[in-house]
Amino acid sequence: MVARPPVSVVIAPMRIDDLDGVQAIERASFTTPWPAHAYRTELETNRLAHYLVVRVGDELVGYGGLWLMVDEAHITTFAIHPAWRRRRLGERLLLALLDLAIDRRAGEATLEVRLSNLAARRLYEKYGFRPVGIRPRYYSDDHEDALIMTTERLDGPPMRERIARLRAELEAAPDPTADPTGGPGADARWGAGPAPESGA
Repeated sequence: MVARPPVSVVIAPMRIDDLDGVQAIERASFTTPWPAHAYRTELETNRLAHYLVVRVGDELVGYGGLWLMVDEAHITTFAIHPAWRRRRLGERLLLALLDLAIDRRAGEATLEVRLSNLAARRLYEKYGFRPVGIRPRYYSDDHEDALIMTTERLDGPPMRERIARLRAELEAAPDPTADPTGGPGADARWGAGPAPESGA
């Protein structure tokens, strides 16, 4: 067996020319994907919205976004292509979204997640999100309830220490190889994003 070389991971702001790749991941990840025009509308007209993409080498493999509302960062969507899950790319993206929220002086971050998505819930808890409520019948495809999760103060010592520790772990981890094998992961859409009744 020949070892595959590591490839670089880059997280950057989403651009209009990323949208075909974003839509391909959207269709591969969710049973009720946002329509093709939704992200264009977000990028061009929503001043509250901030979106990031993840590239491994030259390949776009994930994206996420948040709305900054007063002092709250609400994570609206988040996905890693199924072929690239379980490589800590979701963690890198989540950390980048939290960094973005902190840079924009958000006091806390919030999201919604399916009650049944235990893998995702564990990831969010690892990064300081805790359950604070339920949105009944939130998801349009099957009317599953959503768990509302929020962080402590992003500028408080507990979150600063947690983020610094997790960042150090990620920086010490090897980059993913250029040979994805797929498999289920913890990445899932959160929240009420630009498309009405979106969610998966």
